[in-house]
Amino acid sequence: MTLARRRFDALIIGAGGAGLNAALQLANANLRVAVVSKVFPTRSHTVAAQGGVNAALANVFEDNWHWHMFDTVKGSDYLGDQDAIEFMCREAIPTVYELEHNGVPFSRLDDGKIYQRAFGGQSQNFGGAQAARTCAAADRTGHAILHTLYQQNIRARTHFFDEYFGIDLIRDEEGAILGALTLEIETGEPLLIEAKTTLLATGGGGQVFRTTSNAHINTGDGMAMALRAGVPLMDMEFFQFHPTGIAGRGMLITEGVRGEGGYLINKDGERFMERYAPNAKDLASRDVVSRAIVTEVKEGRGCGPNADHVLLKVDHLGEDIIAKRLPGIRESSKIFAGVDPAVEPIPVFPTAHYMMGGIPTDRLGHVVIPSSDGSEEIVPGLFAAGECACVSVHGANRLGGNSLLDILVFGRAAGQQIINHLKENPEHRAMDESSVEQAMSRLSRWEETGEGIPVRELRDEFRKVMEDHAGVFRTDEIMSEGVEKVKEVREKLKDVRLGDQSKIFNTARIEALELENLIDIGMAIVLSALERKESRGAHSRPDYTERDDENWMKHSVYFKEGDRLDYKPVQTKPLTVETFPPKPRVY
Repeated sequence: MTLARRRFDALIIGAGGAGLNAALQLANANLRVAVVSKVFPTRSHTVAAQGGVNAALANVFEDNWHWHMFDTVKGSDYLGDQDAIEFMCREAIPTVYELEHNGVPFSRLDDGKIYQRAFGGQSQNFGGAQAARTCAAADRTGHAILHTLYQQNIRARTHFFDEYFGIDLIRDEEGAILGALTLEIETGEPLLIEAKTTLLATGGGGQVFRTTSNAHINTGDGMAMALRAGVPLMDMEFFQFHPTGIAGRGMLITEGVRGEGGYLINKDGERFMERYAPNAKDLASRDVVSRAIVTEVKEGRGCGPNADHVLLKVDHLGEDIIAKRLPGIRESSKIFAGVDPAVEPIPVFPTAHYMMGGIPTDRLGHVVIPSSDGSEEIVPGLFAAGECACVSVHGANRLGGNSLLDILVFGRAAGQQIINHLKENPEHRAMDESSVEQAMSRLSRWEETGEGIPVRELRDEFRKVMEDHAGVFRTDEIMSEGVEKVKEVREKLKDVRLGDQSKIFNTARIEALELENLIDIGMAIVLSALERKESRGAHSRPDYTERDDENWMKHSVYFKEGDRLDYKPVQTKPLTVETFPPKPRVY
């Protein structure tokens, strides 16, 4: 079979906020850009981001990027790299204004400035009031941003490969990335895209868990592609559980609800967050609120007939405020919880939401392989941005409103850096045909026939293992068992067979390829979590209850080959300001 091939200056895999913002920089520089997305771009998961994007614009209260930086460092439980955090918080302001000029329809204050709401983990400003730095377009901010970036890319003539699935990266003997093998979902035909540079922007992998706020497409594809290309993953033990998912469903109720004045209550009607975070209360950091909810339920103060959730009270805000600032939440609550929040509270419980870890990068988007001495080796021709990447601006816990900021700032930075890279490396490198054959063999493996385990059966088993053994609270016993069970699932994968061998829109084949990716990501999570003997941010261990800065102020680095773990020291020195030293993290 002759393999179809296309050539571009830059290949971007993933069409969410990071991928589209990078593509826009490149297309505006008159470069030939290919964007590969397994769904239509405006169906990318960025569209689900509700509450807003952080930037210290000071439109509501006095604020500046130093406070934003401090809140982010503190929110990360001091595991975030302070040089990258400073870069993100400083770049937040021009990035949001650029979005505004590109046409993002932000909500407005009476004076015409961008509306900003309070979010969790934002410290009191100089006047003692709660900071409000989350720029919002009602409760559909991600939707507004994604559609705007897509429209701007259409204007700039970016080349889209819609409904194509990334199989594997292609690399040469020197480790340089030459592009990727993709699969057209409609026809089942492979396509090799050769590129001088490749950017992974495939988002997170929340589908490793059974109950999640993540879309079905969030299967960690880019991270698994990097693993198979010899690139490690960093800080994978830190997985954020959002405190307010719709109970039993997982769909997200934005933190913006609490930013507008909503609050949590238990079965006794008590505002229990006053006990866990007496100052910030319901706007404490997400990991703090999630643990508080789980503790309330475990100690018998849960709501409902099964006492398995708490309630988020919003009705006191009034129908007008809800209709103006939280219309999407009202609609979601009616559909998925069967309640109108303008009349009665919403049942909520923590749901798997966000990966703080991912593909290691520097703050300009280069993919790097870290060493224990703190040095980094750049992978030639490979960049990453967004949730699949780990610049380590989130450390052990991400603040609400910093996820959209992360993808936009570092997508933009990666795009600008790729432009510089292409000026210095204007030619395509020679294609390595042995690497192409290796990628094709991964695809042809799913042509094996005969009796075997169905994809869905093994996927369900795997996701339950992850939920049971890598949840909000973790112990050595629970996670040791989890590692063994994930190994068993990984072993069973070779016995999985497809009942349908057709090519046209064979979604079963896509689900099988996704399952391979999920299992690789799951192993990185459970193994990294087992070995971190402390509690920090989203990684909460009842058997090691304290944060241990002396021994664990370091990033975990997981390599697929041999399930090997290494560690890299945290970068505590910012670019221009003094270091924020670790201190007790209270809200």
